[in-house]
Amino acid sequence: MIVSHSRLVAQGVADMATQIVTDAVPIAWTGGAADGQLGCHADAIYNAIISVWSPAGVAIFVDMGSTELNSEVAIELLSPEKAKVVRIIDAPLVEGVIVASYKAVAGGSLKQVELAANELNHAGG
Repeated sequence: MIVSHSRLVAQGVADMATQIVTDAVPIAWTGGAADGQLGCHADAIYNAIISVWSPAGVAIFVDMGSTELNSEVAIELLSPEKAKVVRIIDAPLVEGVIVASYKAVAGGSLKQVELAANELNHAGG
């Protein structure tokens, strides 16, 4: 799942990921404020989580700042059963989503998806 301050960024990253995974892994995205400006809202994030939630889990990729905070709020709105398998992934947005998409379509667990995306933080250094 992709959360960005920009509707166009979120939609673009989701489009890239969807081309990789086709229908094998559900991809949701949310971005921008209701008025079309930059922003994000916990309710929209919650609804996006619900749209792709499965017992296997949901990986959330955020762009910066309040998208992470609002994602945390959205997770708190979930039932404890659902919340326990939702993770905010600390990885670069575009690269993280692409790496995670490949790992997920190959059958990787939520933990494996998270580890693969987190490796990007250590690449090159």
